[in-house]
Amino acid sequence: MKSINGSLDAQGKRFALVVGRFNSFISERLIEGALDCIVRHGGTEDAVTVIRVPGSFEITAAVRAAVDSGRYDAVITLGALIRGSTPHFDYVARSVTTGVSAIAAEAKTVVTFGVLTTDTIEQAIERAGTKSGNKGFDAAMAAIEMVNLLAAVRNGG
Repeated sequence: MKSINGSLDAQGKRFALVVGRFNSFISERLIEGALDCIVRHGGTEDAVTVIRVPGSFEITAAVRAAVDSGRYDAVITLGALIRGSTPHFDYVARSVTTGVSAIAAEAKTVVTFGVLTTDTIEQAIERAGTKSGNKGFDAAMAAIEMVNLLAAVRNGG
């Protein structure tokens, strides 16, 4: 049996972080986590471009542009949606999840999803670097592994 795995080597890789500015007190921590992950795994901050969009709804359009540019090995989405008292959360969460997923499924560039969808501010804080780790770090780690995994698959393992 042959097994193909992706390594966690970010050296020489280029990344775009597409980040929703809304709830920036959370998304800024997600950026810090993603950068920490990339640097810890041999990448450099110079190889990272942060693309800031107004909110999570706009992430999909920027992901499409980043993927289409061909400049990046991976595009990492980051943002924070916190449920409020209206259905707006549901519409935006569904839109960004569906949009990013559709791009990821057909793109040759790796796309990972680090947009938080939480019920409370406390849950968002927990996922941005406290109790539940940092989901920006996790999304960057998935991106690094997938870039290397897909390269291995394309090269026959």
